Amino acid sequence: MDNISLVILVGGLGSRIKLLEKNTPKPLIKFKNKPFLDIILNFYSKFNFKEIFLLAGYKSYVFKKRYHNKTKNLIPIKVIVEKKKLGSGGALLQLKKKIKNNFVLINGDTYFEVNIIDLIKKIDKKKIANICLVKNTNYLSNKKLSNLFLDKKNNLIFKNKSKWMSSGVLYFKKEIFKHFPNKKQFSLEDVLIPKLIEKKLIAATKNTGFFIDIGTTKNYKFAKKNLHNILKKPAIFFDRDGVINYDNGYTYKIKDFKFKPNVIKALKIIQRRGYYIFLVTNQAGIAKGKFTIKEFFNLQMYIKKHLSKKNIFINDLRYCPYHPDAIIKKFKKNSQYRKPGNLMIESIFKNWYVDRNKSLMIGDMIKDKKAANKSKIRFFYAENNLYNQLKKII
Repeated sequence: MDNISLVILVGGLGSRIKLLEKNTPKPLIKFKNKPFLDIILNFYSKFNFKEIFLLAGYKSYVFKKRYHNKTKNLIPIKVIVEKKKLGSGGALLQLKKKIKNNFVLINGDTYFEVNIIDLIKKIDKKKIANICLVKNTNYLSNKKLSNLFLDKKNNLIFKNKSKWMSSGVLYFKKEIFKHFPNKKQFSLEDVLIPKLIEKKLIAATKNTGFFIDIGTTKNYKFAKKNLHNILKKPAIFFDRDGVINYDNGYTYKIKDFKFKPNVIKALKIIQRRGYYIFLVTNQAGIAKGKFTIKEFFNLQMYIKKHLSKKNIFINDLRYCPYHPDAIIKKFKKNSQYRKPGNLMIESIFKNWYVDRNKSLMIGDMIKDKKAANKSKIRFFYAENNLYNQLKKII
């Protein structure tokens, strides 16, 4: 996964729902104060992608200002702007010289809960792409890549009255660019993908996770009313050093990092029971010059990668590099982001659909407890066996 990029198409005009959301690009329509693209990024950034590309067209400056050169759950984001209308294929072609690896492509107006690791693993060596199929339950007017079917030889074909359609989530091998038509403006859905299906170069994987495309009036209205309740879950907030791993003082080297007993087992049961997993950690060592943000990121990426191999995903991370006694000038300040302040926790509540009443925090110091109390969530001091502790709590 750490060599695979995520590409999100965010350039559509949203003509079908334009009257409902005037002058707002579809991916930036807010649902309970959260832009749809943020909701998408929340889900997909738990995977260990190397980088995220946003391919922007309509009102691209808005995307550039909000996302360009930012990170989401440690993953760097780049916004690529099309200077004129290129269609989905032409927009993707802009990455030919920028992307050096295989990639996952998704639409910025579609949310689909799919395990990307399975999508990548299940591709046939002879195929150039793998497409996620979803049941067509309420997209009767969708003629693009609908009526898709897997035959007895597991080949993807078009078949009348099939219940399956493209979800818009695809895994492409880098060689896909060799199959692009010799023109700068074209549609992936109308031109390239049907051609790949005809040549039997595209595999398919059926998925039954929650799916919604907000590009129709019906689904837009449904999402406005229901999306936050569908995605709302309780969360467990963890301090890191001393809770997840042994704290030997300023842990920042991979060789010094060691998980505490039964932490992996504990995280698995949390995820299985439908909790979000968030890390909120003070990192005063950055302010005091003990290590850099880059070194912190390197260790955290190692943790994320290690856990993802075990199918465990950290949904998001907040860290505080500030300290009143810092020797690095830009980090020298009192900040409510630093525990016992609670702004790291509140930042997650602001950006995620989290059930506050059912959420809790596990920490090892009084400042963790104070931060949890300020955010009005239950607090527990970490015990030696985190698995047994959480089993009793949840």
